[in-house]
Amino acid sequence: MKKKNLSGPAVFMYSAILLTACMAGFLFFLYYSGAFQNGAVLWSAVVSFMILYHFGLRIFMGTITSKLKIDYRHPWYKTRKFEKGLYRFLKVRSWKDKVLTFEPDKYDFKNRTLDELATTMSKSELDHWINELISLFSLLFILLWGCAPAFLISAFFAMLFDAQFIIVQRYNRPIVLRLINAKERKRQRATACN
Repeated sequence: MKKKNLSGPAVFMYSAILLTACMAGFLFFLYYSGAFQNGAVLWSAVVSFMILYHFGLRIFMGTITSKLKIDYRHPWYKTRKFEKGLYRFLKVRSWKDKVLTFEPDKYDFKNRTLDELATTMSKSELDHWINELISLFSLLFILLWGCAPAFLISAFFAMLFDAQFIIVQRYNRPIVLRLINAKERKRQRATACN
C-alpha cells in the first residue's frame, strides 16, 4: 500500500498544532501556577492557545465531516443568482488556482471521477462553513481573557481566510456539475440509440 504524503499546508498545520499545544500548556502552567505571573507570559499562552484552537478544531471537524455522506446536489450547494457577479467582481478566476490545498490528491482530475470531485468540493465547502462558526465561537474567549479587539480581529481574519476556500469551491463546482450533466446526457443518448 502506497504511503500517503502530506501536503505542505497539512505538515504546517500539524506542526503548528503540536508546537502550540506544548507552548500553551507550558506557558499557562507558568502563569496559573504562580511561577511566572507576567502579562507577556499570559498573552503568549493565549496566542498559542488560539492558534491551537483554530488549527486543531479545523482538523478535528474535517475528520468528523469525512464520515458524513455528502450530496453535492443538495440545495445548500446550489449556485445563487448573485454569485457570478460577485466572482467577477472578486476576480476569482485569476487567483483560484493559487489557494492552498490541504489534500491536493483529492482534486486530481486524472485519478478522480467527476462525482468524487463534486463530492470533495462540497465537503470542502461544508468544512469551511464550519470553520467560519469555529472562528465566531472563538469570540467566547473574550469572556475568559477580555481584550475584545484582539479576539475580534483574529476571528475576522480567520473568517476571511476560510471565505476564500468557500468561494473557490462554489466557483469551481458548477464547472464539474456541467461536465457531469453533459456526460449523463451523452450516456442517455447512447442508451436511447441502443
